Amino acid sequence: MGGGRSKVARMNPKFSAYAHPEVLVDGDWLQAHLNDPAIRVVESNEDVLLYDMGHIPGAVHIDWRGDLQDETQRDYVSPEKFAEVCAKNGISPETTVVFYGDKSNWWAAYALWAFRLFGHEKVKLLDGGSAKWKADGRPITREKPKYPRANYPVPAKRRDDEIRAFYVDTLEHSKARKPLIDVRSPGEYKGEITHMPEYPQEGVLRGGHVPGARSVPWKVAANDDGTFKTFDELRKIYTENLGLKKDDDIIAYCRIGERSSHTWFVLTYLLGYDKVRNYDGSWTEWGNMVRSPIVKGEQPG
Repeated sequence: MGGGRSKVARMNPKFSAYAHPEVLVDGDWLQAHLNDPAIRVVESNEDVLLYDMGHIPGAVHIDWRGDLQDETQRDYVSPEKFAEVCAKNGISPETTVVFYGDKSNWWAAYALWAFRLFGHEKVKLLDGGSAKWKADGRPITREKPKYPRANYPVPAKRRDDEIRAFYVDTLEHSKARKPLIDVRSPGEYKGEITHMPEYPQEGVLRGGHVPGARSVPWKVAANDDGTFKTFDELRKIYTENLGLKKDDDIIAYCRIGERSSHTWFVLTYLLGYDKVRNYDGSWTEWGNMVRSPIVKGEQPG
């Protein structure tokens, strides 16, 4: 399953400049650790059928919708359900979970953010995700692994007050003119469309953006091959161009919190900002809320 590579794999030199290089791995590192019992590889995609078509050997599939979203309320699963998802996939609190997926890892970052929401400490992201792994000619299988059930105690709480923002939080942020980052496409930001380009309409009634929000599409942080841009490139985008400061209280949002999870990861782990929250209600909540303030056009407002 390990593909015959050396068990020892050095950190990618590019990662050393990031604020928290330990949260990223490259293909060499992961391929060398595929048989490591302390690691569980998790695939999480927008297209839930991709896993069955071929995945990294030993990887389990966690469906961001079926496994992490509450079936009744617009919320995440309970701590009890989260513990069960982990236990059945052979994940304990001591397991290092390496996430990867399609779309430049935007859904994998969403799953990673959800794991951090429940307090799971040991998380990593595969730089470049599925596309980079396959482009490098690394092993793929359709075989589904079977792992012994793990013991995962029910988390005492979710970290809703630390890395998650709600509507009221975002409204207060907007009024106080604190940093708000809209990571959607320019068309969504300006209010020209109410859904992602080339995606179906999802029921949002109004278009535009949160007053005061700056437009920085999530994908500007990624290269064409899905890997993250260098520290210096990211610093120019967010620190120099956007003017973010180390101690800023930052909220990022998109449509349902998935694309903004990618930006949350960049700001938190790659650039090292201390307080970054993901507004997962995002535009599907804001754009449907009665009397919610909205700005149209290119200017933050």
